[in-house]
Amino acid sequence: MEERMSANGKEYEVRALLGKGKGGYSYLVWDGESQYVLKQIHHEPCDYYQFGDKLQSERDAYRWLKQIGIRMPELIEVDVERERILKEYIEGSTIFELVCQDRMQPAYLEQVQAMCALLYAANTNIDYYPTNFVVREGELFYIDYECNQYMEKWNFENWGVKYWSRTEEFLRCHGG
Repeated sequence: MEERMSANGKEYEVRALLGKGKGGYSYLVWDGESQYVLKQIHHEPCDYYQFGDKLQSERDAYRWLKQIGIRMPELIEVDVERERILKEYIEGSTIFELVCQDRMQPAYLEQVQAMCALLYAANTNIDYYPTNFVVREGELFYIDYECNQYMEKWNFENWGVKYWSRTEEFLRCHGG
């Protein structure tokens, strides 16, 4: 029997678990015509992060990041009752995959630095971890809907960049 999930009454075939983050599980789903990402919010504890209303936080972050001009997947719909978010699927390799395969390009760093210029001017940080970025046809997309008030400690230059190359931190975390 194939696994299915729904959002606001519409059924989707689950094709794969794409990943688990602080806020939920993201699945690749299919409606018979197109693929999407369906994120199921979870309420598992996280030692290093405090949440309020995760679903509302994602909705607010999406609106804010779009307003700033960050390239990201479109939010298609929100199922409040089931705590699910349906968004555009951005097909491509994650920065994490590209780092592991020694396929990083200077253009990807230039694009994240251009995002940083927009974010920092808006007093905002995003989660710079490399699984949160996908490259499609040479363009970098931030695929998470998380953002926080800017703190220098958590900006790209002081935290994220450590995981965008095969540094000691990257290798220690990923057994490379």
